[in-house]
Amino acid sequence: MKVFSVLSIVFISVGIVSAQNKVQYGSISGAFGVNNTSFSADYFNNWQFGSAKKIQVGLGARFTSFFGSDQEYSSAPAALANDEALVDTVLFAKSQVNALNLAIHLGYKLSPKIGVGFNIDAVGFSFGSKQGGVYTGQNQSQNITAKPTSFNALLIGNNDLGTLNSEFYVRYFVKENLGIKLAYQFLFTEYTTDTEIQQVPEANDRFRNKASMINIGITKTF
Repeated sequence: MKVFSVLSIVFISVGIVSAQNKVQYGSISGAFGVNNTSFSADYFNNWQFGSAKKIQVGLGARFTSFFGSDQEYSSAPAALANDEALVDTVLFAKSQVNALNLAIHLGYKLSPKIGVGFNIDAVGFSFGSKQGGVYTGQNQSQNITAKPTSFNALLIGNNDLGTLNSEFYVRYFVKENLGIKLAYQFLFTEYTTDTEIQQVPEANDRFRNKASMINIGITKTF
């Protein structure tokens, strides 16, 4: 379970620097892509360390809500996703997934006003209403229904489960405790079909969409 190894490393790092100054960030942001949008709210507790306290390691929580139209979802399990010849698809006219996850943050302060960083969801759960879609595979197409995959886990690449949000960002503080964030967002969303609709080369009911979006947000320190 790679996600737990990653979290262990982060917790150890946090323990090492726990005596250092802390800073808390809360952000609200929106992201926009091709026929999709997302809105998110997060809160991170960061430990600052280094001689100038420019390096930050943090843990927090993030809520993400994704909205898409005419989105294609492909076979999610790594054994299928790693080979294009084995990938089937589900097309959703509308997709909407909500996720609440624990998240990891790594950041660096370039100056008192400018910071860069990366954050990624680690584990949590998703919810949303059932959606109708069209499954294509095995030389056939048929209507299906699916709901968001309930459990989310960061297991690296195509081994991931569920809906996971990540950002590479630049942040500029216009005031001491108020900043603007511009980010590249990479968001996995996942649906589980009512039945294991894909049968070849193995039974599968999980289908994933990978969305790249530009994210703009407001950050407040506490």
